[in-house]
Order: sequence, then C-alpha cells, then structure tokens
Amino acid sequence: MDNKEFSAGLAELRAVRDELKPLERELTQLQAKVGKLHDSRAEKIRELGGYTKATSDRIATAAGLSVIDIVALVPSLAPQGTSEGPAEPSVTESAAGDQSAAQTPAEPIKEMAAQAPADEPQPAQPAGTVARLITASADAAPGLEVPAVSEQAAAAPAPAAAGTGEDVRVLPSIPAGADGDAWFRAEPDLASKRPKFKQATRGMAFLDAATGVLVWQGGTVRLDLGGASVAEILTAVYAEAPAAVERIYVTAGDPWHQGSERHEFLKDAVAAWLNGPLPEGWTVESSRGKDRQAGHLVHPRNPVGRWQRGDQHTEIRSVGEWFDPEGADPATVRAAFVELWKALRPLFEDVVLMGSPSQTGRDLWSRTIPTKAGARWADGFPVMSQEIRGLLHATAGQGRTELITPPRVPERVPGWYEVDRTFAYAKHTWASGVGIPRRITASAFAAMTEKEQNNALFAPSHWQVRVTIPKGWSHVGLLPAPAPGERSWHYPYEGGHTFVTWAGGAEVNLALRNPIAPWRIEILDGLLWESGDPLKSWSTKLREAWQALRATAELHGDEQQKQACHLASRAVRSILLYGIGTFAQRPRITTGSLELGADGAVPDLPDGARLTGITDTHVTWERNQGFARDQYAHPEWAAGVWSAARAALLSVSTSSKDPATGKPLKAGALHLPPGSILAFRTDAIYTSASAAADWPYGGEPGDYLLKGRMPWEQTTPRTDEEFYTLQGLGRQAYESEGM
Repeated sequence: MDNKEFSAGLAELRAVRDELKPLERELTQLQAKVGKLHDSRAEKIRELGGYTKATSDRIATAAGLSVIDIVALVPSLAPQGTSEGPAEPSVTESAAGDQSAAQTPAEPIKEMAAQAPADEPQPAQPAGTVARLITASADAAPGLEVPAVSEQAAAAPAPAAAGTGEDVRVLPSIPAGADGDAWFRAEPDLASKRPKFKQATRGMAFLDAATGVLVWQGGTVRLDLGGASVAEILTAVYAEAPAAVERIYVTAGDPWHQGSERHEFLKDAVAAWLNGPLPEGWTVESSRGKDRQAGHLVHPRNPVGRWQRGDQHTEIRSVGEWFDPEGADPATVRAAFVELWKALRPLFEDVVLMGSPSQTGRDLWSRTIPTKAGARWADGFPVMSQEIRGLLHATAGQGRTELITPPRVPERVPGWYEVDRTFAYAKHTWASGVGIPRRITASAFAAMTEKEQNNALFAPSHWQVRVTIPKGWSHVGLLPAPAPGERSWHYPYEGGHTFVTWAGGAEVNLALRNPIAPWRIEILDGLLWESGDPLKSWSTKLREAWQALRATAELHGDEQQKQACHLASRAVRSILLYGIGTFAQRPRITTGSLELGADGAVPDLPDGARLTGITDTHVTWERNQGFARDQYAHPEWAAGVWSAARAALLSVSTSSKDPATGKPLKAGALHLPPGSILAFRTDAIYTSASAAADWPYGGEPGDYLLKGRMPWEQTTPRTDEEFYTLQGLGRQAYESEGM
C-alpha cells in the first residue's frame, strides 16, 4: 500500500463512520424503547400471574416467551400436568438432547469433618417461618440444623438470599399443603419400557469439507465442493454415493461457518448456511415418521441439517457431536465408527448407531430395561408428574463450569496443571432414585431420628436448603446458587454469606462433611426416592466397551487403527455423557425458518415463537413447547449424576489405596491449597498446585488423569479465550514430555 491508497482508505473509513453514526443513534433509541417494553411486559406477566386460573403456557403464547421465562417471572406458575396424548415429533430435536454439556451419586464422603465453631452465628430467619432452631447433636452431621416449623411454614416458598444487590433468579418452590402434595404422582399411562422393535440402520458417509474427500462403505472419492454450500455438497455427494447414504458426517472444514464474519453471532451464520438455496427437487425435511426428527437444528458448532428429495432423506451433521477428530482423515473417522459398533455389539442387543451419541445412549439404555415376569420394574419405570419434572429442570444444574480470576487467585501463578476425571459418570450410576419420590418437608425432616436424617441425605434425594458459609472460609464454593440469567449458576464462597438453593444429596453431604470445615445447612423441603440401579447395567456395559477400546488403542500396531480405537473410546464417553443428559428432558424446543417478504418485511411468526436470527432472505425462529409426554423422561437420574459429579470435583475417593492405612486415597479441589484452583470444566480441575499431578491414576472411571502440565510461571487467565489458550498449551507441553 502506498500513501495514495492509504489516503483513499481513510476517506472510505470516514464514509463508513458517517453512515454508521445515525444508525447507532437510532439503535440506541430502539434499545431504550425495547427495554421499556420488556419492563412493561414483565409487569403485565406478573399481574396476570396472580389470577387463580392463570397457566404458564397461555401467558407464554400471549407474551411470545417460553414457559421457563414465565416461571422465572412468576415462580408460582410452575408447569402444570396435562392430559395430552403422545406428542408429535418436534420440528427439531433440542440442542440439549443432541449435544448436552454433561456430568455425576458421588461416592458419599464418610469421614466426619471438624465441628462448627461454637460461636458461629445462626443465619437470620424470616419472621414467622421458623419458630426455633434445634442444632444437631455431636453424632449428627456437623453443621446440619433441623428447624422446628409448622407444616404450612415448611412448605412456604423460601426467600432468595438477601443483600446481594443482584437481579438473581428465584428458584421455584413446592407449593404448601395439598397443592404441593399433588405434585408427587406418576404421569398416567406413561412409563419407560423396553422397545419391541429394532432401530433402522442408516447409511453413513464421512466428508472432509476442506479437502473434498468423501468416504463411505462403497469407496473413497475426492469431490469438487466449490464453496461448500448445502446445494454444492448435496449435488457432489449424490453424484458419487448411493441414495442409501442418509447421514453425511463432516469431519473437517465446518462449511456452516463460511461467511461468519458477516454475522454478529455464529448461530446466524449457521442458520444462513442451512437455509441457503437447494438443488432442484430438494426441500427442507418436513416429516420422517414417529421415530425420527425433522427440520434443522441450529447449533453454533454442531448443527444438524435435514433435507429430502422425494422419499430420499439426508442429514448433514458434525462428527464433533461424537468426538474431536483431532485431525483424523475421513477414512480413520469411519474406522472409528466401525470399531465403536464392534465394541458395543457383544454387550447390547440390537445395536444401531443413531445420528447422535445422546440418541444412541438412550436407545441402548432402553434395551436394558428388565422384562422378566415378576422382576421389579418389569412393567416399566414410572415417569414423574410434569410439575416435579419442571421443578428439577429449573433447580438441578449440569456440570460445573467456573473460571476463577484475580483477586481470588494471584495475577501470576507458579504453574498450570489440568487433571480430568476419566469416564466419570460411570462411577455415579450405581444407585439412582426410582419410583415416585416422597416429600420431606422441614417439619417431616425435624421429626426424623438422626439415623433417619443421615439415611435420607445419603439416599437419592434433592433438597431445598438455606446455606450459611463458615466465617473465615478461604476455599472455593461448594454448592450451586442461582445467578442472573436463565439456568445460570454460580458458587458462593464468601465466609458468612447466606443463600437459599436446591442441591442433590451428594452435594449437601459434601458441604456438611467436607475435609476443611462444615457448612451450616438448614433443610427447607426435599424429594426423597427409593434407591435402585436403573442405570447400572447400561453404564457397566459402556465401561467395558470404553476400557476395551482404550486397551486396543494402546497396544495396536497399526497407527490408523490405533487412532480409530482411541476416537471410538471417546465416542463411548459421549454416549454415556449425553445419554444421561437426555433423561433430563428439557422443554421441547422447535425451530424453523421463514422467507422474508418481497420488500424485506419480517413475516408473522408462529404463536409463542421468538425471533432468533435474520439473514438477507430468511428469519429463523424458536418456540418452547414445554414438556412432552416422553416415556424416557427421568430428570431425577440426570440430576443425581450431575450433583454427584460436582461433589466429586471437590473431594472423592480414588481407586488407589494408601499403602499405610489401606484406605482409598482422596483427590479433588478441596485437597489442594486455597487460592490454587483456577477453573472447573465439568469433570476437570485446572490448578496452579503441582500436587494435583501426583494424584494416582488407576485407569478406573472417575480417577483423575493428568492431561496438561506447564510447571513454570504463568499469567492467570481472565477470559475464556485466555483459558482455552493455556489449556491447549498445557496439553501440548505435557504431550511433548513423552516424546
């Protein structure tokens, strides 16, 4: 560039500036107007929510919001049961169903912690709620308080933590008295039973969208994909592959991200790609029968596009749903799917690899449901009421994701260590809640003996608690609490802070019996299940497949097969991880797209839908349709596993034993120094303490495996981008140690 070109560029930049300024002013005015309308809408929703016959779904449709949005504004409008028949297939599967971010009954922590200081202040109690507090005796869990309350007061919604100064979500409570007791029932004529059919197999092909290499059972070709639009891919693939290929897995190249620089959000770029022009005869898939989904799934990184040409149906998906291909070519990725099927085939009846690991996981589990006459649950596992499922959806979070930044940790740290619990969920599926839970109000809990209270806390359970953190606490937070935003959680850690939340029995036990100092817990309400093992057979078989593939990957002499078995073992992990996520049953989310009018006008959206994206030619929308009548909806199982996984991040027994005592060695964040924890990511801990690198790894599910190490001074990450940079560098540095 010379001086003349530079000057011309400045002139162009000034023109853009002058054009942008009035638009920015207009945008500011529109944003202010939208903000006022949002406030007005929220006020009207709260007003309507006070009507005795109001329902969340009717208000949601009128407001253009989701049922969850309405419940967040009016907690008393928790989802109500319906008598609707089986739901029709949704326009698309929920992102949570296909790509859950996931998580684990932590092994109970049986050692007792030190007693709480005698001068520890009692948390302030709302007037009229708690008559008095009875501190548990020395034989009870340290820090556990049993409130003596009336039944009505016990069932009353607990207030949010006071004094936070934040617009924090208020988690729903179970209504008082008979209204709340009515929640504790099974959905009529709805139970999880073993299917009597085998899933249809779908032909698969594997495409590197960057190089054009396509691999399927019939061979390998290199295609000219042009710009890798949907039309170009469909045309090129089916000029070579037979129509029996119904799934095209993209292994590299991510064509849906092309033109992303023109969009503010990655999802908009994906939507624009999915809704691009199609070859003649092709349309967006509209219906595929009862056992299949239809329409696109707009996901920023792992989208699913579905099209049809007459009776021919095709999906384009990302192989990233199953595993990170780590640079593997399409032939190796296909070999990984073959090895995956071969590892599962001896363990499960009628194995079919479905489109996603979540679908595959649930189908495999369904084939472990007992059928023998007289066996417990041979008639199926009952599905809880929609109210209880809605409560668990709103109050049971998933894996812990937290970045801890200065001043909680130093600006610079002496090192960076990543330890990850391998195949962790398999450790937490041996006991799960079955049947319809009992309600344990504050007064019912107070009436229990100490033994009964301890048994209840160690059983599959979900508790509404008021928590007070000990003064002088200097480590990470132990229990999740609601934060601003839908389904957003944080982990309070400030000594003396009191808050109200819901937590699983595994986490409540950890807070009471942690190795540092017991937290004060007051039971307000709870759900208590009978203990069973509905997931044990399924997870045990997946563990066997995972271990067999890992062993083959270590010993195989052929490098391609070695990598294929490694990737297949990662796929088994995804089946377990996302399979558990499908039990959570999020509200059914449907998405769709509409063409803009001739003058660019936005068309009317379906009732209850909200706009999620707009391109030059289309708008995309999303609608929350609440909870469908799903025979495999068991959020109690997912909630129990997730709670246990979060607890195990803090303290857990490993498969290795102390040579001196013969007892299992402990690991977890609370066994590292305060101020040394830098981040949590589902089953992984990132720390500056080198002691984490010394935790023994026995190769069993749930053991901590060292995955990244940089034993030299680092700048503490403050953003996700900085975190992922250090994560990548740490793994590279550790891998280079073994070269």
